[in-house]
Amino acid sequence: MPRKPGLIDVMERAARNAGKVLRRDYGEVVHLQVSRKGPADFVTKTDMRAERILYDELGHARPDWGFLLEEAGSIDGEEGKPRWVVDPLDGTSNFLHSIPHFAISIAAQDPALGGGWGEITHGLIYQPLTDESYWAAKNEGAFLHDRRLRVSARRDLADALVATGIPFKGHGDFEKFHTIFDAVAPEVAGIRRFGAASLDLAWLAAGRYDGFWEADLNLWDVAAGLLMVREAGGFVTDFRGGSQFIERAEYLAANDGIHSKLHKLVAGALR
Repeated sequence: MPRKPGLIDVMERAARNAGKVLRRDYGEVVHLQVSRKGPADFVTKTDMRAERILYDELGHARPDWGFLLEEAGSIDGEEGKPRWVVDPLDGTSNFLHSIPHFAISIAAQDPALGGGWGEITHGLIYQPLTDESYWAAKNEGAFLHDRRLRVSARRDLADALVATGIPFKGHGDFEKFHTIFDAVAPEVAGIRRFGAASLDLAWLAAGRYDGFWEADLNLWDVAAGLLMVREAGGFVTDFRGGSQFIERAEYLAANDGIHSKLHKLVAGALR
């Protein structure tokens, strides 16, 4: 059984407490679907309540750290200290429509490592409804609870199940998406769009998916998941196979056998 790092314990406690709010309010959303006002305002408040719990608990544990929060934005900590990167509800549209697929994502980012953007050193993705707690620590592996995760061993695109996100009203580049989709879809066993990028990446690390691509994601959507994929033996690049995935907001992730083939399809389609 792995020895869970203390920082992961801090993240998991905070996520479980925020998860209680999401579970409770998820049950209420079903009833709000038939109300005249609709559930959107309610879900926004749920998002903010969950974020406040995470902010309070993580801030109490590391009072000198900063934050990058989906709702409240960037909050500076002491100079040179790490920061928390937090998405209190990834999969808001699923939550809003009573679809039981969403997660809390928390990552620790150290500005002293990795140059420019800093490096993600710890990550946790928690699914409150299934009680699945995925976590990873730099150079220590990726885990689901106490079970070590490894990316899948599939090597042929024809056998690969690939996850993605689809642009929607006011968000994303439809032409770019269709260009990539048209290149990838005929070559793979299937493409899935479940609506929560953090869980897509956790499932890739767990071997449920073989590959993933998506553009225009925010750092809080992917920070924990990218570390998880790498610690589970996978690869992450931008669409052109480079290391500027955060700068470009382009994420292409897969196991070692699928990544180069998927990258060739995507890069070739974009030329």
